[in-house]
Amino acid sequence: MDGNKSCLPFDIDTVMVALREAVRPFPKAAMFELAEQGYRSPFEQLIACILSIRTYDEVSLPVSIRLFERARTPEAMIKLTPEEIASLIQESTFAEAKAQQIWDIADRLLTELGGELPCDYDTMTSFKGVGAKCANLALGIACGVPSISVDVHVHRVTNRWGYVQTRTPEKTLAALQAKLPQAYWIEINELLVPFGKHICTGNRPKCPTCPVLEMCQQVGV
Repeated sequence: MDGNKSCLPFDIDTVMVALREAVRPFPKAAMFELAEQGYRSPFEQLIACILSIRTYDEVSLPVSIRLFERARTPEAMIKLTPEEIASLIQESTFAEAKAQQIWDIADRLLTELGGELPCDYDTMTSFKGVGAKCANLALGIACGVPSISVDVHVHRVTNRWGYVQTRTPEKTLAALQAKLPQAYWIEINELLVPFGKHICTGNRPKCPTCPVLEMCQQVGV
């Protein structure tokens, strides 16, 4: 559809309530599941997000847990070699590059930042390979700082709704920061990852079963 579908006014409060119920049967997004299992420090959340890049949650979740069983802090991580880290995370995409990246982050935290990753966006994004998505996820989950993490699901679904009209995740982030009530900034990723994986899928979205169909413009469907 071209986005001109006649539908009910879009009420984000109603939508968020409906989404919570709709995703209840599905596995949580990996980062939120890790936090629920106790892996919720800024360091753990940032490293887990790096592991999730270009990797399915079904893979990145157990890989993250396996790594953290060996090293949950920069002090412990630095005692592993990049090769040992790569062996622990081998199922993750680009394992060797990510292993070196993780080791370098731990090393810099110890040498420059006293071994603690601060809840600071600029610090997080100063690490090689860490962008807005991972920094905002870590800030939101580990630090409770209102932050919107835009991944492929958040970008696709919010544009399909017609809630924003953007072409890139970066522009979606800016549009959501301007429009989405701050109370939902962290939760939007938590809900739209399972919603986008199981209901509002990239191909053949399950529109007849969607709880917000009457408010959705179905842009591009």
